[in-house]
Amino acid sequence: MAAACTGCRSGLRWKAKAAWGAFGGVGAMGPCLKGAGCLRLAQPGLTRSRWSFAGESKAVSVDLGSRKLEISSGKLARFADGCAVVQLGDTAVMVTAVSKTKPSPSQFMPLVVDYRQKAAAAGRIPTNYLRRELGSTDKEILTSRVIDRSIRPLFPAGYYYDTQILCNLLAVDGINDPEVLAINGASAALALSDIPWNGPIGAVRVGMIDGEVVINPTRKEMSSSTLDLVVTGAPRSQIVMLEAAAENVLQQDFCHAIKVGVKYTQQIILGIQQLVKEHSVAKRDVQKFFTAPEEIVECAKQIASEKITAVFSDFSHDKISRDEAINKLRLETEEQLKEKFPEAESYEIMESFNVVSKEIFRNLVLNEYRRCDGRDLTSLRNISCEVDMFKTLHGSALFQRGQTQVLCTVTFDSLESSVKSDLITTAISGIKEKNFMLHYEFPPYATNEIGRITGINRRELGHGALAEKALKPVIPQEFPFTIRITAEVLESNGSSSMASACGGSLALMDAGVPISSAVAGVAVGLITRPNPEKNGDIEDYRLLTDLLGIEDYHGDMDFKMAGTNKGITALQADIKLPGIPLKIVMEAIQQATVAKREILQIMNKTIAKPRTSRKENGPLVETVEVPLSKRARFVGPGGYNLKKLQAETGVTVSQIDEETFSVFAPTPAAMHEAREFITELCKDDQDYQLEFGAIYTATITELRDIGVMVKLYPNMTPVLLHNSQLDQRKIKHPSALGLEVGQEIQVKYFGRDPTDGRMRLSRKVLQSPATSVVKTLSDKNSIVMGSAIPESASSPS
Repeated sequence: MAAACTGCRSGLRWKAKAAWGAFGGVGAMGPCLKGAGCLRLAQPGLTRSRWSFAGESKAVSVDLGSRKLEISSGKLARFADGCAVVQLGDTAVMVTAVSKTKPSPSQFMPLVVDYRQKAAAAGRIPTNYLRRELGSTDKEILTSRVIDRSIRPLFPAGYYYDTQILCNLLAVDGINDPEVLAINGASAALALSDIPWNGPIGAVRVGMIDGEVVINPTRKEMSSSTLDLVVTGAPRSQIVMLEAAAENVLQQDFCHAIKVGVKYTQQIILGIQQLVKEHSVAKRDVQKFFTAPEEIVECAKQIASEKITAVFSDFSHDKISRDEAINKLRLETEEQLKEKFPEAESYEIMESFNVVSKEIFRNLVLNEYRRCDGRDLTSLRNISCEVDMFKTLHGSALFQRGQTQVLCTVTFDSLESSVKSDLITTAISGIKEKNFMLHYEFPPYATNEIGRITGINRRELGHGALAEKALKPVIPQEFPFTIRITAEVLESNGSSSMASACGGSLALMDAGVPISSAVAGVAVGLITRPNPEKNGDIEDYRLLTDLLGIEDYHGDMDFKMAGTNKGITALQADIKLPGIPLKIVMEAIQQATVAKREILQIMNKTIAKPRTSRKENGPLVETVEVPLSKRARFVGPGGYNLKKLQAETGVTVSQIDEETFSVFAPTPAAMHEAREFITELCKDDQDYQLEFGAIYTATITELRDIGVMVKLYPNMTPVLLHNSQLDQRKIKHPSALGLEVGQEIQVKYFGRDPTDGRMRLSRKVLQSPATSVVKTLSDKNSIVMGSAIPESASSPS
C-alpha cells in the first residue's frame, strides 16, 4: 500500500504497514509530506496527522425555525485541510478547504471557490454528448462568487497562499436550496482546518411571503416569495455579505428581513464554534505574512505624504490624470526606498507606498470630509441621459454619471429565443426558462487599458446578474417577446453595474416596454477607522454616496442598491472588513434610498414613462387560427411550409394549441410577406360551406395505389378517396374500376375526421347494394352476403 506526496510532486513515496484503521499518528505512517519543499518534514511532534479524525465523525444540529441544519465533519475527505458536510432536509453539500504552505507569487489573496452542480445529486444524467459534467454554468459561477465574497474578508492581511474551496453536491431533494448550505460548509471547513482564518460565519436565505419573514424557504415557498435575500453574518451580529433580489419590497420590510437573517446566522456560528471546540483545532504557523514593514512605511510617509495629499486634494484631476500623478509619485518614491533599503523585497517597497497612499486618502475623508473630486459625502456626480440613440435599434439609451458611461440597447425576439436552463439547474432550482436577460460587457478600453477579448468572465457575469435582478420585477409578466438588454460599459470610474440598471430602465421605456416603474441604482462606499483598543471594533466611519473607482479601491465596502420610487429590487454588499455592524448597513440603505430617488428625478426629465407604442421597425407577433382540417396543409410534410416561410422571410411560427399558431416577424415587412404566404397556403374551401350528407361532383386529379385524389372545386387541396370507399367490391387499385385522371365522379360528404381534420368522402355509399347481408345462425363466424355461398368460398382470401 503506497501513496504519493501530492504536494511536492517529487516522486517521493512512503509506505504504511498498518491497517487503514490504525492511521492515527506519525508512528503509523511516517512523516506527512506536503507542499513544495515538503515543509512539513519537521520534527514528528510538529507533524499533523490527516487521519486524526478517522472514525470520529462529529456533528452539530442548529434549529432554524421548524427545521434543523446539520453540520458534520471527520468522516469524508480526510486528506483535505478541512472538510464539512452540511445537510438540510435531504439536501447535502460537502465542502473542502485546502491551502498551500508555500507562498504564491501573486500580490493578492489567491482564493479560488468552485461550486459544482452534480447531476447524480439530483438523480439525473447530463444531456450533453459526453454525458458528464463539463464547464461551469452561470448558476454555478454566481454561487461561487457569493461564497467567495462571504469568506474572503476573514483571511488575515498578507496571507498570499493558494487556497481552494470546493463545494460538492452530494444529494439534492429539490426542496431545500443547496447554495446557502455551501456557504455554511465553506465556513465550517475553514474553521475546522489549520488554515489561518478569522471565522466562522453563518449564512441563511431569507424570504418574505405575505409580509412574513421565512428563513431558508423551500423551493415552493420561494415561488411565492417577494424577497430572495442571502445574509452572511459574523460573530457579534455583524454582517459580512448581502445579496438580494426583491419585488419592490419596502425599505422598512427589507431592513427587518436583514435583522431577522442576522439573528439566525448567530445560531449557525455557535454550532460551528462548538464543532471546532470538539475537534480541538489548532491553526498552522504561517511561514510569512506579506505586509509592509513599519520602518519602510514610515520612510515612505516622510518622502511622499505631502505630494500624495496634494494630488488627492486637487479637485481638477479626473480618473486618468489622478492615476498618472499617483503612479509618477509611486515610481519616484520606490526608487528612493530601494536606495535606502537595498535588501527589501519588491513587494515590501510597493506595499509600503500603497499603505501610505491608502492612509492619506482615507484620512482626508474621515478628518476633513473631503473627497478627491470635491464632492461632499452625499452628493451625486453629474448625470446625463439620452434615449433613442440609433433609429434601427428597438430601444437604446446612454447613461452618463461622472466618468462612468454605459450604452444600453434593447432587442426583441420571439419567445422561442428565451433562455432554457439545463436539466440539472432546473431540477435543483426550478428555473426552466426566462424571457428577460441583461448581458453586461466591460471592454478594456473602458479603463484606458488593452486586453484580450475572450468569453465572459466571472466579474461581468456577476455585474450583469445584479443589473438583471434590479430590472426584472418591473418587466410585465405577459409580454409577447423575449427581451435582451446589452449594457456595454464605454467608460468606467465606479458603479458601472448600477449605471447599467439605470441605462437599462431608460432603454426599456424607449423601446415601449410597459414597465411598471422606472428603476435606478447607486453605490455607497464606506471608510472606517478601527478602534485601536478593541480589536475588530469601528471607532469612526463615513458613508460615501455614488462611489468612485478609487474610493472603492481604498475603501471598506461597495454597497450597491437599486429600486423604484416605491421600494428595493436588488442589493449587493461587498464588504472588505471581517464584519460591519447592522447600524452601518441600515444607514447605507437609507443613504442609497435618498440618492436613488434623486437619480430617478433626473432620469424622468429625459423620459418619464414608456412609449405608448414600439418602434416602427420593431418585430411583430400575431396569432393565426388554423382549423384542424387545414393544419396539415398549413404545416406541410415534415414542417416544410413553416421552414420555407422562415427561410424566405425570417418569420418563425410556433404552435400554441391545437388550432392556434403564433407568428413572429422581425420587421413589419416580413410580417406582410408572411401574411401573403399563409393566405396562399390556406385558400381552399374558405368560400365554400359543405353540407354534411350532401352529394358533390368530384374531379379526379391523381391515381394512387391506395385510392384517388379528388377535388370538389378548383382551388381546393386534393383529398384522398380511399379504395375502400370507391366501390362495394374490394379492389386493389383504382384502375380496376376504369377510373382516369380528369374523370368526374359523384361522392357523398361526411364531414371532417375529428382526429386530423381530413375530409371524409365516399363513392361506395351512392351505389345501390347488389347484395344484402344475411346472418347465418349455423355458423357464427360467417357473414353471407346475398344468396348462399359454400363455406369454403367464405374463408378469408
